[in-house]
Amino acid sequence: MVEPGSLEAHEILLIEEADAWFDYLEATRGHTRVRYVEIEPWAWARLSQRLRAIRARRTRLAPAAAEAA
Repeated sequence: MVEPGSLEAHEILLIEEADAWFDYLEATRGHTRVRYVEIEPWAWARLSQRLRAIRARRTRLAPAAAEAA
């Protein structure tokens, strides 16, 4: 059985991951080609950093869910 708090934490991480992708798309969408080339590396680095942090929190959450089962 999955603990309700664990399920809620997992859902929050999914929402944060989706938010990170939407922020990336918002930052890179609708720019001229020159401006896109300037912005995209920054946006990708920020996205990658946020996804790494989410993965790390998800990894810490997994053992807690296994213990509850």
